[in-house]
Amino acid sequence: HRLRGQFLTALPDGGRPGEASAAFQSAIQIARRQSAKSWELRAATSLSRLWRDEGKHADACNLLVPVYAWFTEGFETSDLKEAKAMLDSLR
Repeated sequence: HRLRGQFLTALPDGGRPGEASAAFQSAIQIARRQSAKSWELRAATSLSRLWRDEGKHADACNLLVPVYAWFTEGFETSDLKEAKAMLDSLR
């Protein structure tokens, strides 16, 4: 679902943000049901990026902060670095 969302955002002429948002939200829900925090972080970062680009900075931040805050180690991994950079761009 996350990859589908990324594909939809990369389409020409602005992509299909509504469908991309739904795909990212599906990915987040599946990751939560599976307690897959790394996959949830990736999907939340992708959705936050989309929302940031749409001017929904508060929504993007509110989504990503609790997922990022769950982690207590591994901050040198690419996923956590990307999430941190996204949070920095939202503040």
